[in-house]
Amino acid sequence: MARVTTTSATLDLWYHYGRRRAAVERGMPEDFRWAWGQDAGPGAEVLGDLTGLCVADLGAGAGRHAAYLAVRHRVGRVDAVDASAAQHAMASDLFADRVPCLRLVRADVVAHLRAVPASYDVLFSVFGALDFTDPRDLLPLAAAALRPGGRLVFSTLAHYPSGEPAEADVTHADVAARGPNGEPATMRRWVLREHVWVGLLTEAGFADIDIELLPASADDAQGVDTLLLRARAG
Repeated sequence: MARVTTTSATLDLWYHYGRRRAAVERGMPEDFRWAWGQDAGPGAEVLGDLTGLCVADLGAGAGRHAAYLAVRHRVGRVDAVDASAAQHAMASDLFADRVPCLRLVRADVVAHLRAVPASYDVLFSVFGALDFTDPRDLLPLAAAALRPGGRLVFSTLAHYPSGEPAEADVTHADVAARGPNGEPATMRRWVLREHVWVGLLTEAGFADIDIELLPASADDAQGVDTLLLRARAG
């Protein structure tokens, strides 16, 4: 019998991921890193001076990076935006009413950005919504949600974890996942080459696009390289 799959439209596909991470991550990270292995490369300084600014983490998961910025930097507010009920519950358990300037937002990122034009100074994502949302939908709304001159910074896979090269067109891969009851499912992930990201960002209205390749560290058993992208809203 063929395997029947279900998409993320009906299931919280981050349920099991959140439960696994909750067992070992019970607070704010000691550091902020963009690389896949979370053990090398640049940190929060890439975001620039955040003093008094309004910031959002797109696809924030349990909100740990957002909480780090709220505590360690003098932000005005950090919104941790994620659609997953399981991830939002974990973030609430860890940080609700404990971290000043942090707001936990359970919402689809595309819907959230559409509702808040010209509201943010900085948007960022660490292997978050930019990986799992069609960039043709997300990037124009991200540009519109930023104030003039606002910054978008995100890290994403430079290639598939298997070693297969990134896509040369705006094409997603179907990634195996499980629903809350263990049912088989798939989710979409966009793993794109540098020139594809540049084209998408330009079409969405971004300028001053910068891409940095962060090679996997010697201690990263998976050997996954990272792309770190920075762009400015017009």
